[in-house]
Amino acid sequence: MNGSILEIKDLKISFGTGEKKASAVRGIDLDVMKGEIHSLVGESGSGKTVTSTCVMGLLPEPPAIIESGTIKYKDLELLSLTAEERRKTRGKEIAMVFQEPSKYLNPAMKVGEQITEMLRLHLGMNHSEALKRAIEILDLVGLGGNTRVLSSYPHELSGGMKQRVMIGIAICCNPSLLIADEPTTALDVTLQLQILKLIMKLRRKLGMGILFISHDLAVVHDISDRVSVIYAGRIVESGSRADIFESPRHPYTRLLLASIPDAAKRGRKLAAISGRVPDAEHFPPGCAFHPRCPLAEDGCSQAQPEMEKIREGHSAACFCLSKEWTE
Repeated sequence: MNGSILEIKDLKISFGTGEKKASAVRGIDLDVMKGEIHSLVGESGSGKTVTSTCVMGLLPEPPAIIESGTIKYKDLELLSLTAEERRKTRGKEIAMVFQEPSKYLNPAMKVGEQITEMLRLHLGMNHSEALKRAIEILDLVGLGGNTRVLSSYPHELSGGMKQRVMIGIAICCNPSLLIADEPTTALDVTLQLQILKLIMKLRRKLGMGILFISHDLAVVHDISDRVSVIYAGRIVESGSRADIFESPRHPYTRLLLASIPDAAKRGRKLAAISGRVPDAEHFPPGCAFHPRCPLAEDGCSQAQPEMEKIREGHSAACFCLSKEWTE
């Protein structure tokens, strides 16, 4: 697997059949290396969460249909595992932090019970061992390692504390891969910064590979080693953080970057991308971005561009990469 702990190849996922078929993911290639943060970024409806949910084995089939592709975690082909095998892998080897912790923490269980349940289930710890480890986990995620949080119900905690608890549950079994799906969206700016620092600290301390999913390019800039930009269910550009933020090549990436608020742009109207992400049931022919693209030519509506290597580690899918760009 060339050093990667997660490797997704030609993943295609749809919902429904016939005329009502919605192609949510249309041939994604993506990998995550050990110890790196690889961000998947794009507008809402572009396929980010469907991809991550499929990796976790939480995609309901039906209505979802995995049409093709492979998802390899280390030496395991995740799509070929039984439901029981996926349950054993999920939480222990691969863990996920969700966008809104209130939806995923059990309101009827104390925090300590939710952490120790994971430890007993996946690591076979007894109650005393699990409780000791739970205190260590709370300390690691910045909740002081005290018993007050352990004995609290989720509704007794603030939003930031609940997100830290969810991260603690996710990492308690020392997974090799952490998927963070919009983990700061529901938090205020101060708490966002704290959670991002916590994620980077845990990456360094535990050596996890992290798939970080976001629509916020400012956050992605601060946290990522590599970045893949997704549009209408396909990766349109992928590269290092410097490639994407300093030398973007795909028109969609460039327009996303131009729309980021910046103090240097004070007093000027922010750039915006005209139109909207197409409905997954009615993608336009050819390049899905061509109806919104300022560089589009006639050929862009006739065929779908494939990823083209720009330099080592940096590629983009566009027929107009050589065209001059003016904002």
